[in-house]
Amino acid sequence: MSQATGRLASIATRRAAGERCGIASICSAHPLVVEAALRHGKARGADVLIEATCNQVNHEGGYTGMTPGEFRRFVETIAGKAGFPLDRLVLGGDHLGPNPWKHLPAPEAMEKAARMVDAYAEAGFTKIHLDASMGCAGEGAAPPDATIAARAAELAEVAEAAVERTGGTRPVYVIGTEVPVPGGAQEAMDHLAVTTPEAAGETVRIHRDAFSRRRLDQAFSRAIGVVVQPGVEFGNAEVIAYRPERARALAGTLRDLPQFVFEAHSTDYQPTAALSALVDDGFAILKVGPWLTFALREALYGLGHIADILVPDPSRESLPAAMERVMLAAPGNWKSYYHGAEAEQRIERHFSYSDRIRYYWPASAARQAVNALMQALGERDIPSPLISQYLGRLDSAVASGSVTPKARELLIAGVTDVLDIYARATG
Repeated sequence: MSQATGRLASIATRRAAGERCGIASICSAHPLVVEAALRHGKARGADVLIEATCNQVNHEGGYTGMTPGEFRRFVETIAGKAGFPLDRLVLGGDHLGPNPWKHLPAPEAMEKAARMVDAYAEAGFTKIHLDASMGCAGEGAAPPDATIAARAAELAEVAEAAVERTGGTRPVYVIGTEVPVPGGAQEAMDHLAVTTPEAAGETVRIHRDAFSRRRLDQAFSRAIGVVVQPGVEFGNAEVIAYRPERARALAGTLRDLPQFVFEAHSTDYQPTAALSALVDDGFAILKVGPWLTFALREALYGLGHIADILVPDPSRESLPAAMERVMLAAPGNWKSYYHGAEAEQRIERHFSYSDRIRYYWPASAARQAVNALMQALGERDIPSPLISQYLGRLDSAVASGSVTPKARELLIAGVTDVLDIYARATG
C-alpha cells in the first residue's frame, strides 16, 4: 500500500483519535486542472486524490476516450513533469457501477460494470466508490436497497480478484450514493433533504451483510467512507450552503460507525467556512470538480478580453463564440440541464455553476480556439491593470509575486485559487 493510500485508509482512525483530517477529491480530467492539483500538492507537501467517474473513464473509453490504465498514465505523465512524487498520489474511481449502461437489462449492465471495475482495479486505482443505485432497463429509477448492496458486493468481488491477479494494492472502498447521478443535479433543489441517521446506518448494515455473504469481510474492513447528503448542492445559478445544525444528527452517527467518515459530493462553490464545518463534522472527503473547470473557464475568458486589447486581431474568433458554436453543434451534454428561453440557455451554456461547458474543452474546435488565444498572448508579461480588470481574483497573487503574469500561469493560478480554499478547509 502506498503511503498516500495508507493515510487515506486510516482517515477514520485518525479522526477518531482527535486529528483534524480531510482531503479534497479532485474530479476532473482536464490536463490543466490535474496539473494545478499536482503542483498545489507538491508545494504543500500534501497527498493528492484524483478521481475519474464511470462515465468519464471506463474500459470502453468513456467520454474522455480513456481507459483506466490510460487515465493513470495521463495523470502520472503530468505528475512527472510537475515533479510530484507518486507516493503521494491516490487515484480513485467514482460512481463505479452500471450507470453508463443503465439502458440495458441489469445482467448486461452489470457485466459491463464488472469489466469496468476490473479495469480500474487492474490499473491500480486504490479508492473505489461502488455505486449500483441506478435502475437498469425495466427497473424504474432505483432498485431496492438490498439489490443495490448485493450488486456493490458483486463488483467488490471483481475488484478483489483483479488485485489478487495483478499483485497490486488492495483498495479502500466507499459505499452509498445519496447524491445526483454522475454529471450533476437536473432537478430543482427546493426539496433537498439531509440523509437521516437511520438511512446512513442502514446503508452500512446492508452493505456489510452483502459483502459477508460473498465472504468479503476482509474487503469490507477496508470500507472507509459512506456517501451521504449533508444538505449541500448547486444548480445553474444557486448554491445551497452547508448548515451544520441541519446535519447534526447525521454527523453524530459517526460515533457509532468508527470505521467510517462521510464523503460529501457536490461541495463545489461552498464558502470556506462551510467546507471547514463539513470536515469538522466528519465529512472528511470533499468532492470538487465543476468549480475547478468553472475557475479555468473564467480565466480563459478573462485572457480572451486581455488578448483583444494587447494583440487585437479581427480574424481571431473569440473564445466564447467558438465555444458557443461547439456546444450548439453537439447539445447532448447540456440540453437536458439548461431550461428557459433561448437567451437564458445561452447564458447558462457559458456561465452556469453546473459548468456543462467542461465536456466540450476536449473538442478539436475548442482546442484550436484555446491554442489560438494562448499563442496570441505567448510568453508576454500581462500588465497588472489588465489582470485587475479581467482576472481580479488573481490580482493580489500577481502583485505579491507568487504568480507570474503570463497566460498559462494565470490559468493554473485560477484553478489553484479554488484548491487553496479546500486546503484551508481540510487543514
